[in-house]
Amino acid sequence: MSQICAHIPSSIASFSVISQIARTIRIVPLVVLLISTVPAWFLTEVIAPQVVRAYTARVDLAIDRLPEENYETIVRRAEAAARAAAQRSFDQDILVTDVSIIVSVQSYGAIAPVLTLEVSRPEWRSRPDAQNWATYFKTARSLLLFEK
Repeated sequence: MSQICAHIPSSIASFSVISQIARTIRIVPLVVLLISTVPAWFLTEVIAPQVVRAYTARVDLAIDRLPEENYETIVRRAEAAARAAAQRSFDQDILVTDVSIIVSVQSYGAIAPVLTLEVSRPEWRSRPDAQNWATYFKTARSLLLFEK
């Protein structure tokens, strides 16, 4: 059995009209997507800005004992070196929020930490004094072979 069908042209819309409508339907979402991305990005940055990545700068300094230098003079030199290193660390990088500095002294082959300086940027800005923020190691005098 075979059927004979006659194709009757559609009176609703021709194929060229349908293809133009389909093309328009595909272009409109693309245009909306492209136009809406910039305001959406801007809105997310306003509501929740990206986190700043701050960090602690760590510096290890070593100074040598000069001939005929006593312990108090070495400690003053260590404080001056720590102060300069802290200021330099804050000046060089704006993302540094804290500084941790260890100053060691070498004396006749012996080496020992004399002081550590740990300070935050606001603390340093309010009082840039190494003596205020330094922690001194009591055993450094004997480890460095200084006579009392």
